[in-house]
Amino acid sequence: MQYRRLGKSGLQLSALSFGAWVTFGKQVGRSLARDLLAMAHDRGVNFFDNAEVYNHGVAETLMGDVLADLRFPRDSYCVSSKVYFGAVEQPLPTQRGLSRKHVIEACHQALQRLRVEHLDLYFCHRPDPDTPIAETVAAMDTLVRQGKVLYWGTSEWPAEAIVEAHRVARENHLYAPVMEQPQYNLLHRERLEQEYAPLYDAYGMGTTIWSPLASGLLSGKYNDGMPADARLAQPGYEWLRDAILEQGGDKIAKVRRLAPIAADLGVSLAQLSIAWCLVNPHVSTVMLGASRLEQLEQNLSALEVIPKLDAGVLKRIDEALR
Repeated sequence: MQYRRLGKSGLQLSALSFGAWVTFGKQVGRSLARDLLAMAHDRGVNFFDNAEVYNHGVAETLMGDVLADLRFPRDSYCVSSKVYFGAVEQPLPTQRGLSRKHVIEACHQALQRLRVEHLDLYFCHRPDPDTPIAETVAAMDTLVRQGKVLYWGTSEWPAEAIVEAHRVARENHLYAPVMEQPQYNLLHRERLEQEYAPLYDAYGMGTTIWSPLASGLLSGKYNDGMPADARLAQPGYEWLRDAILEQGGDKIAKVRRLAPIAADLGVSLAQLSIAWCLVNPHVSTVMLGASRLEQLEQNLSALEVIPKLDAGVLKRIDEALR
């Protein structure tokens, strides 16, 4: 495993990490979750990502139970939660958003579900138009000073809102956001590469990127239709299927053009796609999701592909995506 600093902080995360989105409590039950986390940790993964909204808190409860079962040394891994959407199906106004009340109460609830005394990383899952940024920054500062959160950050915030959060923190001597969690993959590049470009040097922001395979699209599994056991075929995820497969013909055509490049390198398309994300020096960690052990094992091997991605290969990839 390779380890990378989370931006300019002192925290080192495994280049590949493991997340519970979509799978935990849906495709993945307790036994399989235990095997997946055990394999990941054994291979050097030290960051496990979660959120209050994932399966309405069930994903965090499941992960917390499994971490307790496995008895990993607490100082050998990092665990996260994210706050905004709430953990119940139809949240009341006080059960969602980034108000001081919800940010702090959601942290306490996540600690209980995950069965830990502190969150290593705590993310504002989306910007909240109904809450002043200054209120959210102050709430996060409180949690950091109490020792309940070690690093806080944002997820899918516009760059100008992140800049504002840093201004508020600087002027009021508060803890500022350390990391952003954006989507980043071969089909979704603009925000991390362009919009956030000024943030890395100015504020030392790290990134914990999600959906490196565009919810499976970049594995090639949808090139010939929708497999019955695929993530996008699961009940309740029609919204995700529509979002991912929007302009699907164009996206799938790009994926098909990438396949010969992976074949020439002797690697899977998924491994190529994950390794490509890691070539970007502003990526602190790539979060993997998996519903099968063999899937996780193959994707963890993407680290071995990085040396093969020389300038010539990267040029071929860019040409295939045009």
